Amino acid sequence: MQPDIGVVVVGGGYFANFQINAWLRLAGVELIAIVETDTTKHALLKEKVSSNSSSDTLVTDSLKQAISVSNVDIVDIATPPSSHSALITEAIATGCNYIICQKPFCGTQASAIELHEKTKDSTCEIIVHENFRFQPWYRAIKSELNKNVLGELLQATFRLRPGDGQGADAYLARQPYFRDMKNFLIHETGVHYIDVFRYLFGEPKALSAELHRLNPAIAGEDAGHFIFYFENGLRAQFDGNRLLDHAADNTRLTLGEMLIEGSHGSIALYGNGDLLQRRFGEKDWNQIPYSFTDNDFGGDCVYHTQKHVIDHLQFNTPLENRIDDYLRNLELESLVYKASASQTRMEC
Repeated sequence: MQPDIGVVVVGGGYFANFQINAWLRLAGVELIAIVETDTTKHALLKEKVSSNSSSDTLVTDSLKQAISVSNVDIVDIATPPSSHSALITEAIATGCNYIICQKPFCGTQASAIELHEKTKDSTCEIIVHENFRFQPWYRAIKSELNKNVLGELLQATFRLRPGDGQGADAYLARQPYFRDMKNFLIHETGVHYIDVFRYLFGEPKALSAELHRLNPAIAGEDAGHFIFYFENGLRAQFDGNRLLDHAADNTRLTLGEMLIEGSHGSIALYGNGDLLQRRFGEKDWNQIPYSFTDNDFGGDCVYHTQKHVIDHLQFNTPLENRIDDYLRNLELESLVYKASASQTRMEC
């Protein structure tokens, strides 16, 4: 019997809790330690772990101490971007084999490239925690596209409508740091759909964009769009407006709605997670059968992201979102901002 895979989580904030929950639920995993510099959170983190697991998880403010406790296979970094480079460097120095790091990865494209150059000769595998492509509806859509059910893809649109951006207190309740991000809509959220579009449709040849701010209470843009242009004529559009909502019991489940259209028909994603397909020339929409669990965030996509890494360790399955590939998302993000600022179409 193989020993459990040892994991250390760095961070104990809002989103890190989803990652801690997922590690506690994954078979063959031991959550060795949680590293949180805010010691006022330690008691709650210890209570969380003890109520969900029989393992004796250390809660500490020292990554060095956490890694010294036992054999660590994965360091999962769930802290603000400004801390990523130093934490990754420290984790590599301790000899861990895999690092998972949250996005926005290292904060900027330049700092991410600098880190990659500094660590590319290391034997440690660095993976970005880009979880949207692991939302179950996108895995189901990808399966349908692989069957060529839509024929030649011609148009795709995702409409981001979380409805959380209105008023003077926008974002304060959940993620107040959103308010101070000078690059917000694309850097924080739209980058997920850059990755989803690449996952579903491949690499764009060009892009255009238009971004603006609607709520004066925040620093960055909260509305706008970008369009990816592909060699085969497909246009994929991200249409984002955080002040508007969509029809869903939980607007944060899918965060919006998607329509993909091809020469043989269309696929639609709705806010409750339903996927429907209509054949070209027909009136009726038919359900695409698939299932998902509405745990924590985005159809339990955090769990599926982390399981993807565990499956790689246990069964040598292909690994997505390695740092080498994820840098392309950051390059495209940078081009979106440049295209918006210059109001010109940019080659990719």
